[in-house]
Amino acid sequence: MKRFAVAALLAVMLLPSILSDAMAQGRAAAVKVDRVITEPLSQTMPVIGRFVARQTGVIAALTSGPVDAVTVAVGDRVEKGDVVARLVLARIKGSRALRAAELREKQAALETAKAQLSLTQAELQRFGSLKKSAAFSQARFDDKGNEVTKYRSEVGEQQAAVVSARAELRLADIDLYNGAIRAPYDGVVSQRHTVAGAYLSVGDPVVTLINHTDLEIEADVPSDRIAGLVPGRVIDVKMDEGGMLKAAVRARVPDENALTRTRPVRFAPTFDGATAESLGLAMNQSVTVLVPIGRVRDILSVHKDAVIPRGGKNIVFVATDGKAEMRAVQLGNAIGSRFEVTGGLREGDLVVVRGNERLRPGQAVTYKGMVQKKDSKAAPKPGKPS
Repeated sequence: MKRFAVAALLAVMLLPSILSDAMAQGRAAAVKVDRVITEPLSQTMPVIGRFVARQTGVIAALTSGPVDAVTVAVGDRVEKGDVVARLVLARIKGSRALRAAELREKQAALETAKAQLSLTQAELQRFGSLKKSAAFSQARFDDKGNEVTKYRSEVGEQQAAVVSARAELRLADIDLYNGAIRAPYDGVVSQRHTVAGAYLSVGDPVVTLINHTDLEIEADVPSDRIAGLVPGRVIDVKMDEGGMLKAAVRARVPDENALTRTRPVRFAPTFDGATAESLGLAMNQSVTVLVPIGRVRDILSVHKDAVIPRGGKNIVFVATDGKAEMRAVQLGNAIGSRFEVTGGLREGDLVVVRGNERLRPGQAVTYKGMVQKKDSKAAPKPGKPS
């Protein structure tokens, strides 16, 4: 009798739980689902890199002379063709005037030689017309022919002298132009090497210029990880402040460091409509280049929210025909917000990612975009009375 009373008491206590489970089995649970997909996997390793300017260096003097003025300061932005310094031009202008006078002198000498040649040729022609007369002298005729040859040679010499004088004048014009030292590209002045009053020879430094608008990334990559960095491959670059950039491999430099076993690789970054200047980037600014390890392979992946650890296993609920099907899955590496799936799921399976904590195997589920099946056993429409 006592045993019967205890059993009755347990039945009364478990009745609400049994009724709750029965109601849960009959009521569809609203859940959120995500599709199992195949995606490329590329494991990466971080390598410290830096921004480098594709154009940077010393702007040198192209002609000699004392400095009249340096027109820029450190930090100034200049455009291609802007004057950064000027030389004292008085001596250069005087030299140009001298070359111009020499050219006019040579041109005048050329005209004189041409006139003398023309006169001598006319006299030779006159002597030639007297060949059949008694007054003809063969010796004088030969002498005049030699004179024609002589003056023709003089014309050639004067023509060469004119060409030489014109070239000298052109060089003087170049020196006069180069008396104003100009920026060969857009950039920022990072250093001044001279001041007004100093004397510059050809090749002496004037300013150092950095092209701040044309930056790329250089990283020293371990030689055993360089195989996957083929030109054109796009990789991720992490900025120090946390932002991300895309960059394409531009070139692999075949120069290995024997101590570190690394080779320099150049990457061309993509700024997505912005510019290096608008982003505040600077030469030698550090970045982290995410270098791919090996080749890209396709993997099956599932969202992390779908996986539930239970009983030492990983399970997921798959929405199949409006019901929750529990499956044990085998997982590989984590890739962002997803897991690699090595077994238990197929591409296209819909797994529950929200509301899966209280699901039970076989429980009905509903979710956004769910296609409702039509009842094939619908009652026939009533016919007309016979």
